Amino acid sequence: MRPRLWALVATLALLGAAPAATLDSQYVLARYELEMSSLQSPKTMIFTYNVSQLGTSDIEERHVIYRSGLNVRDETIAVDGIPIKPKIVNFGRRIDRYAIARLAPRSSTYAMLFVRTVRDGAHLDYRYDVTPLGATSDFTVTGLVIDGLSFLPREIDFTTASSIARGHGALVYGKSDKYWMPLYVTVEATVDGKPARERITWGDYRFPPALPASTFVAPKPLPHATLPPI
Repeated sequence: MRPRLWALVATLALLGAAPAATLDSQYVLARYELEMSSLQSPKTMIFTYNVSQLGTSDIEERHVIYRSGLNVRDETIAVDGIPIKPKIVNFGRRIDRYAIARLAPRSSTYAMLFVRTVRDGAHLDYRYDVTPLGATSDFTVTGLVIDGLSFLPREIDFTTASSIARGHGALVYGKSDKYWMPLYVTVEATVDGKPARERITWGDYRFPPALPASTFVAPKPLPHATLPPI
């Protein structure tokens, strides 16, 4: 029995050490386009995010976000690592600007040139240089890493530009439940000629089927007590 056991261990070790198969880069792009075309986005979600900024303004905050469609409830629960009570609550309607379907480059608007494979645990991811086919905007994708298992974006590299700032960054995605969600983004920029950095991390994702309408409505203030005239 012992020789057979050692033989099995040796076989498994060899299999584990075997290099991951490299897929054809055009096949990876075709699968990427297919997966992006059928991608599902959550309609309702709850998550946390931490934002850290250094440069023109120094910020360290933790938030809890409730989102249903365009409706957003944004709760600031900590500043500079210190919990705040009562929490600061803001309400609004806005698009999800980090949604993968909104930012991921597509072959209709970008040219993608294969660069190299990138080891990701036991499998390979695929890195591409990305060039816009038309005029650029204030947000331009410059690079893409496609996950070799899901064929969805693992990383999106980008540049940003405005009248007062220019920068570049990387946005990393991963699986949460059945969705492909942002995990973190890092940005380095120059704002009014001064260096600035920002990092945002997302986590604690939950995807309830619905949220009460009251989630997105500010509570009415309590009436002030008045004393009867003497």
